[in-house]
Amino acid sequence: MSKLLVIPSIDIKDGQTVRVVQGIPELNCRAYGNDPVEMAMIWRTENAKFLHVVDFDHSQLHSIKNYKIVKEICESVVIPVEFGGGISSFDDAQEAMDLGVTRLVIGSLAYTNPLEFEKIIQQFGSSKLAAAIDIIDNKVVIRGRKEVLDLSPLEYAKRLENNGMKRVIVTDVSKNGMLNGANIELSKLIAQNTNLKVTHSGGISKKEELFELNSLTNIGIDSAIIGRALYENKFACQKIWRIAESGIF
Repeated sequence: MSKLLVIPSIDIKDGQTVRVVQGIPELNCRAYGNDPVEMAMIWRTENAKFLHVVDFDHSQLHSIKNYKIVKEICESVVIPVEFGGGISSFDDAQEAMDLGVTRLVIGSLAYTNPLEFEKIIQQFGSSKLAAAIDIIDNKVVIRGRKEVLDLSPLEYAKRLENNGMKRVIVTDVSKNGMLNGANIELSKLIAQNTNLKVTHSGGISKKEELFELNSLTNIGIDSAIIGRALYENKFACQKIWRIAESGIF
């Protein structure tokens, strides 16, 4: 059985690393300071094999002011970087891929503009893409969680699969950044009823949840994005890592 890939999240707003709680970015991520590039290098030092980067300025304002930082992250670590945040056209996708990212996360566009979405799939291939499925009260939400679709998560996952997607990132928004438990059953439902690879996101705060997800790699849940819990040292092994690395940066 393959092992679960743990993916640290680096969320950027106004050039700084932020925490995200229920989809709302909060400033002052103090674990190691606010520099996203330094944070990427720290996660690499702690043996991360993959990074998830979200640009909230691009997502909310369609601003590319953080793109220089994203490019520097890609150039500073020798591991793949996944990037998302407000990709609303083929040109957006091309510009983001030109930064050096390995995988692009597509959110609302997959629903609002299927023809443009298909163009992106044809250009980059499904292995370079992941589709975000954000859920509130068992309904899919888009446009920054402001619009609720009359689709269940599984219905939307099957629709994405039919459109050619191979991977989805499943986030229960009510769990995101709350540290009160992960909705693993939701990711499990999608993995068991599709052929999609599933990245779980939201709510992970203890090792037992990681062990449970690791036991589900055989059904297609092969990775988990973790943000706040890592920044707030919720896993006992982090203390060992950080004593060992003190003074590196």
